[in-house]
Amino acid sequence: MAKKATTKKPLTGNKRSHAMNATKMQQKPNLQKKKINGKSVRVSAREMKKAA
Repeated sequence: MAKKATTKKPLTGNKRSHAMNATKMQQKPNLQKKKINGKSVRVSAREMKKAA
């Protein structure tokens, strides 16, 4: 299994309908598998873009 190499966590909040009903929601980070020095690591897409 790939090791997580990022500190990003899901954003949490409320989804609001037109009637202003609140339901919990999460926005998860875009984690991708990447091999670094032969080891499989999970890194966010933004961090990969920044490193390149």
